[in-house]
Amino acid sequence: MSVTDTEALVVRDLGLEPMPSTWARMKEFTESRSADDPDEIWFVEHPPVYTLGLAGDAGHILDAGDIEVIQTDRGGQVTYHGPGQLVCYVLLDLKRRGLDIRGLVELLESTVIDTVAKYGIEAYPRRDAPGVYVNARKLAAIGLRVRRGCSYHGIAFNIAMDLSPYSRINPCGFADLEVTQLSELCNVTSIADIRPAFEQALLNRLDG
Repeated sequence: MSVTDTEALVVRDLGLEPMPSTWARMKEFTESRSADDPDEIWFVEHPPVYTLGLAGDAGHILDAGDIEVIQTDRGGQVTYHGPGQLVCYVLLDLKRRGLDIRGLVELLESTVIDTVAKYGIEAYPRRDAPGVYVNARKLAAIGLRVRRGCSYHGIAFNIAMDLSPYSRINPCGFADLEVTQLSELCNVTSIADIRPAFEQALLNRLDG
């Protein structure tokens, strides 16, 4: 794990880590943090796992097969995490940053849009279905939780991964929704190719 401290914002690179242990640490951090603690951004990849939102409908999981299903406390329906997907968890004091939940969703969407624009890709959000899309296919999914005025969970950005597990769910609760990834859209072939640009775009949005 590497850690960077950027003016009261701590950025952690967790590497490859199982989703349940990361989730437990996010909850612990949020419950125990004080008003003076700096916000944190966590970057991580997860081994294959389906996650279901707090009020998610398990009927959207069509055939989990040998992939574990975890019901979490984030918003939203079902999504998939796996190696080659850049997951960014945002542990922010929303009041201190002057953000509400809608503002945070838009900030995360804009971060992906800013990042891929550098590669000539025109991405966009959908008001009725949070996330980022390219040519009607979903590139990044968002699920958040707010507790004690602070956020956790975040955004999952498909970079260079096996997309086949998405065919066994209704992604984010939408039947027939197609997904895509950055490696299909440009010459990016790994998370290492894009992580610095994404992190800088996120810091720019948070500073703005």
